[in-house]
Amino acid sequence: MTTDAQKKAIKKYDEKFDMVRFRVPAGELEEFKNHAEKQGESLAEFMRRSAKDTIKRDYKKAKK
Repeated sequence: MTTDAQKKAIKKYDEKFDMVRFRVPAGELEEFKNHAEKQGESLAEFMRRSAKDTIKRDYKKAKK
């Protein structure tokens, strides 16, 4: 059973983050997980890095 204090702490922690959820074709998730592991990253770290790298690349491309 979760106490009121625990619920409050969880809510406070969750408020620090935005949730992103998306679907990928069957099999791609495993590919992403394997790549992240090979890079020494969690899946979340890999996805954030991939998105940020793409934004940087697109920004540079747009400036040309």
